[in-house]
Amino acid sequence: MAAKHHIYLVPGFFGFINLGELIYFGHAYDYLKAELGRRGVDAEVVIVLSHPTASIRTRTADLLKAVKDTASGDDGPIHLIGHSTGGLDSRLFVSPGAQLSQGLELEPFAQRVRSVVTVSTPHAGTPLATFFMGLFGQKILKLLSLFTVYVLRFGRLPLRVAFRFGHVLARADDNLGWKPTLLDQLYDQLLGDFSSERRDAVAKFLSDVGNDTSLIPQLTPEGIDLFNASTVDRPGVRYGSVITQSRPPSLRTRMSAGLDPYAQLTHTIYALVYGQTQRMPLTAIPPHTPAQTAALVQAYGALPGPTACDGIVPTRSQVYGRVLAAVRADHLDAIGHFDQPAHQPPHVDWLISGSGFRRPQFEAMWKSITDFLMEDEAR
Repeated sequence: MAAKHHIYLVPGFFGFINLGELIYFGHAYDYLKAELGRRGVDAEVVIVLSHPTASIRTRTADLLKAVKDTASGDDGPIHLIGHSTGGLDSRLFVSPGAQLSQGLELEPFAQRVRSVVTVSTPHAGTPLATFFMGLFGQKILKLLSLFTVYVLRFGRLPLRVAFRFGHVLARADDNLGWKPTLLDQLYDQLLGDFSSERRDAVAKFLSDVGNDTSLIPQLTPEGIDLFNASTVDRPGVRYGSVITQSRPPSLRTRMSAGLDPYAQLTHTIYALVYGQTQRMPLTAIPPHTPAQTAALVQAYGALPGPTACDGIVPTRSQVYGRVLAAVRADHLDAIGHFDQPAHQPPHVDWLISGSGFRRPQFEAMWKSITDFLMEDEAR
């Protein structure tokens, strides 16, 4: 009898799974369950609950807890799929000799890992982390966290909030014309729209974001350089990556967002984070193998330049191991957060980039991931 496969979906920066129906990996989870069932694979898919902005080491301990809670009953193979920072958590999990908190036995489970897939992961860091380290960036991060939860719950921001938020972000480059109290007022307005029970859960999540932000300096190009120096691949584990690249904000992308004022204002968020992300130092861009370069050229028609990104992570920072797919998508498209309300359950987009990424591309991308996970079974 074939052993049960244990597959873990590891969320990224301020990823959440504990807010009721607001599931970070909802569409990816549903697709994997259905596709593995169609193939007759005995598998358990688990979404990991991680501290949203805690250190990679702390988040890896969260991953270990999920694995211990769900995979201790057998010796079946383990597969890790990490989106964004979750890919770094996954790499540390399997790194030989990795040390977590005292008393945590990582090695018995790390030895069972067969594959690691990273999706839009900043293997060489992202300049956006440097922006979030500043006072203005920290306030924007807190508001963006609530913004994400709100949009996934209610579908969109109230226009009274969106217009004021858009004004703040439009002037973010020089920080002119904003007052710290304005951001606090927007925060209070959004939080007040939740039910009292949900407000407590959302407030706890946002408290976690604010209380431990040790992840942020680790994600800068300088911080990730130290991570890469101390984290090594485990022999026998297959590593693959999914690469995302979206269009630079322009008149064309603004027009593609449509005439809806809400869509236009949310596109302003994309323009802000894209502008910060494309400031990747040339010295931080990692070299690629010939196979990796060929995969990028085949997908995009040319090797992406140093400023190419998905709005959150530089495109060439995402390459690690075998390139499983390279798609034209923004950072959240890859996990199903794009605009396709007619699908059931609906896809909801809050980072409106004009990428054009939709369900067919989503399914093709996740099929490539599933093929990679089950590669040993096909032999």
